[in-house]
Amino acid sequence: MIGVFVFGLCLLLAGGTAAPALTSPAFLISGVREIPSPPQGTSWAPSPRTADGLRMVASTDGQEFQLHTAGGDRTFLPGVDLGDTTPGHLPGEGAIAAAQYRAWFAAMGWLGLRVVRIYEIHPPAFYEQLAAWNQANPDRPLYLVQGVRLPDETYVKKRNLFDKPFTDAFRRELRAAAQAVTGELTRDATFGQVGGAWTTDVTPWLAGWIIGREIDPGAAGASDQRNASVPRFTGRYFRNTPKSTPTERWLAARMNDLAGYVAQHGVSQPIAFVNWPTTDPLRHPQEPLPQEDLLPIDANHVLPTADWPAGTFASYHAYPFYPDFLRHEPDLINYEYAGHADPYAGYLADLRRHHATMPTLITEFGVPSSIGSAHNAPLGRSQGGHSEQDAMRINAALLRMIKDQGLGGGFVFSWADEWYRYTWNTAGQQDPARRQLWHDPLTNEQHFGLLAMDAQGAPDAGEQRLLDSDGWPARAVTARVDEEYLHLKAKLADSAPGSMMVMFDVLPGMTGAPMPGSSDRRPDAVFALNLVGHSGQAYVRNQLDPMKLDFKVPAADRGPAPNGWKPVELVVNRALTMPRTGVKLPVELQNAGQLRHGAWDPRDDEADSRALWQLDGDDLTVRVPWAMLGFADPSARRVGVPKDGRLTTQVSPGVTVSLTASGTDQAIGPVRWPAWTRPYYTERLKQGAADLRDAALVVASGG
Repeated sequence: MIGVFVFGLCLLLAGGTAAPALTSPAFLISGVREIPSPPQGTSWAPSPRTADGLRMVASTDGQEFQLHTAGGDRTFLPGVDLGDTTPGHLPGEGAIAAAQYRAWFAAMGWLGLRVVRIYEIHPPAFYEQLAAWNQANPDRPLYLVQGVRLPDETYVKKRNLFDKPFTDAFRRELRAAAQAVTGELTRDATFGQVGGAWTTDVTPWLAGWIIGREIDPGAAGASDQRNASVPRFTGRYFRNTPKSTPTERWLAARMNDLAGYVAQHGVSQPIAFVNWPTTDPLRHPQEPLPQEDLLPIDANHVLPTADWPAGTFASYHAYPFYPDFLRHEPDLINYEYAGHADPYAGYLADLRRHHATMPTLITEFGVPSSIGSAHNAPLGRSQGGHSEQDAMRINAALLRMIKDQGLGGGFVFSWADEWYRYTWNTAGQQDPARRQLWHDPLTNEQHFGLLAMDAQGAPDAGEQRLLDSDGWPARAVTARVDEEYLHLKAKLADSAPGSMMVMFDVLPGMTGAPMPGSSDRRPDAVFALNLVGHSGQAYVRNQLDPMKLDFKVPAADRGPAPNGWKPVELVVNRALTMPRTGVKLPVELQNAGQLRHGAWDPRDDEADSRALWQLDGDDLTVRVPWAMLGFADPSARRVGVPKDGRLTTQVSPGVTVSLTASGTDQAIGPVRWPAWTRPYYTERLKQGAADLRDAALVVASGG
């Protein structure tokens, strides 16, 4: 439990001095101890420079981002993005404990990560623990890139970035962030915004700023038309070039605001704004979705003046799986890297080439370790469907690639899995008000972390005995529930069959055609297992098929299933039309219900985090994601029932389990659980993290 984690860490840190390697607070996170300690190398202690009376621990010089350290200027930053939530919480609730921050900082350093990037003002404990860690580890500090969030999304509704209340609120947040990093902020908490007293100065390790978030292209395009007469901005610290757009002028003014607040403390740091491929300044004529190539926003049009010596850089959230131009642009799909065609490497090269006078940093990249995916990608770097080992291997390769292509840094997204997140192809199937209370393996956005936040279930839940007899095909069955899965253990009879169906009735009032091989009309979801071939498929009854909530997919395009049933599938790309050729691309589906056999215990080197069942002798173990049972919110026992294209829910009394083999149906029993409002979880470094750590050490050393 997290309470045990925090208590142990508080004891460890009571002395207030640097923890030796054998007692590093990182070791309180499962999986860290198995990774060897990082090599000493040269010192990364800050060695700031001064220009025009402003002290700089980092600055830019042409296309180089330079972090000034005692061991020399570091020109590539291996970093990680850190959110501000833990399971059960939403952003802005200040849910991360001080002891967690300290353990996380130690673990980041253990993995060779040199920079932590945050998106908004974190609670005072973040800055206190960061300074404490860096003071205790002067040669191995963790540098900070501070983000400043937009106050809200009202500019999208109003289609006006220059809306005065919106702009004024953002300026207040910029000022507050400048005060937070210098330890001079006091404010009350409001909805979505942490409060407290910030008293710790972290500017000795402040390597830069990234303001805002991904800009909505439609809203910004409308804002540009509305504000076309706004003159280009020329401030003391930042200015626009003559070709700048109104959006770029608004960004320059906000960067100038921040620089003014920062300069009051005698320091200067590189400042950038968030950008992403959707609004990059490059043209992608083969992009099939117009909104993905609608509006260019160009960092080349927002430049520092001579009074801001730390400079600026181009910051991109750029992933290898989206947008679709990565799959269709001839110059990208034919770009060669490491002996083979690699469109993502080509895209990185194009970004660097375009920003010829400033560094380019990829400040979000990575792939998730989830069962579900949301988009296919070249070279297997899809938006999900990866085991933990595969995800870490891909992330490590991408980090090396970012360095090889001459960019100034790569920040892997993200540090920890975030349960509250949603994605386009599962969001319509879930209750948005309680998403943070459970963990969905089909929602890829919840599984980008290097740190797994594993569901534990309530401490007093225990196992439920469903069957204890000499029945066939099972002699005994037990169950337990947690915030991610329904777990079953079955002891099979001696004459176990070659195939079996594990069946689940979640809504007693819903019936229909039985699965072939069974006469039971009650089950609403089925795991069909080939016990000999170690394969399997998950199905749901037509009435619960969640795909109809968002997407109309022709029956001919769906995977095979018996009458009245559908395979568990996700749309990973809608049907599209290529803009230049008119070629129609079919809808793309992921068989998310393909049931992998194998171990999932992370202590097993051969484990696959996507595996959902295992047969060991006559012991059958199954774990069933709640979404594969049709639950829109297992914490309230609510099952999603599509109706006229909308999500409706019905409360389930529990899940009644049965088994079917060789035409024989065996009633097992009901699984019951109380509704919960507090989830329980443990933290664990994901399998394969050593691959990322090796890559981080290489790119940081200049290798």
